[in-house]
Amino acid sequence: MGVSKTSKATIFLGFLWLNLFQSVVGRFVVEKNSLRVVSPDVIKGTYDSAIGNFGIPQYGGSIPGTVVYPKENRKGCRNFEDSGTSFKSKSGAMPTFVLVDRGDCFFALKVWNAQNAGAAAVLVADDVDERLITMDSPEADGSSAKYIENITIPSALIEKSFAEKLKKVVNAGEMVNVNLDWREAVPHPDDRVEYELWTSSNDECGFKCDMLMKYVKDFKGAAQILEKGGYTQFTPHYITWYCPQAFTVSKQCKSQCINHGRYCAPDPEQDFSSGYEGKDVVVENLRQLCVFKVANETNKPWVWWDYVTDFQIRCPMKEKKYNKECADTVIKSLGLDSRKIEKCMGDPNADEDNPVLKEEQDAQASFFIFP
Repeated sequence: MGVSKTSKATIFLGFLWLNLFQSVVGRFVVEKNSLRVVSPDVIKGTYDSAIGNFGIPQYGGSIPGTVVYPKENRKGCRNFEDSGTSFKSKSGAMPTFVLVDRGDCFFALKVWNAQNAGAAAVLVADDVDERLITMDSPEADGSSAKYIENITIPSALIEKSFAEKLKKVVNAGEMVNVNLDWREAVPHPDDRVEYELWTSSNDECGFKCDMLMKYVKDFKGAAQILEKGGYTQFTPHYITWYCPQAFTVSKQCKSQCINHGRYCAPDPEQDFSSGYEGKDVVVENLRQLCVFKVANETNKPWVWWDYVTDFQIRCPMKEKKYNKECADTVIKSLGLDSRKIEKCMGDPNADEDNPVLKEEQDAQASFFIFP
């Protein structure tokens, strides 16, 4: 994960990657539940699964069941009853959890077809090795609106590696007993949607920076309304790199990093001899993180959107106003406590970790996969 501490080539590839990554990246928090395999012993254990955003998860409870992998219609895109397949449990038997493969049709349609055939829950096997994602429902047009609204069983996406194990034992004739557990699957019990935004304060990287700034300005109004209404919980994030220990005294690292090479950003103009430096971007990114933290402490996290958009307008690089003095005027105009923000930012020249940026790098490592 991250950059090799001994490879000079890697750090410059990292800076290049960061320079290209100046568009907005957002994600919604994946809601997970626990899937526990009770038997057979060969795959016994607890596995993560991602809850679909349709149907009715049994929050606060759990459901036991037996896994079935159909011999036909394994992607679940057709009506199971057309081929005489039924998943209805006999009296006294455990509920049936149908395992279907991802692909060829909407997740919701797979679940709808399995529900109509008597399934108590649906497990969707991912077809690629990746982090779990939320199974989304299609746009509710005339053909899908009715069945989406009438899905009443829970469903979950499972990782490809785990799915392959399940298929192997089911195909071998083993009875696979599992337990779907939602007792800890409440990441937003207050009914708020949680989402994150990965961004940067750099405004001199051409089209991608322009696109980023436009997005933030256009989405600001809706974001603030949702946040003030208690419908969403927003968290901004900023990307940084770090300089290998062997190169912290190099010109490149000194101009692009703070805290002795721990937190870096590419030179805005890709010119080390003029204009702003990468470390200027890191400092402003840090300031914007602290604006969010201080605003959040006063229960007004939406003020972050005001600061970011105002800073873009009043303190652009091309007018040589991308600096602390201009930032302070924006902070003052928004009634934020500048002393708290400065304390939050710490000393960018200190040869030690910055708690705020360290937290960002940890979050970055869990979100992005680097070669």
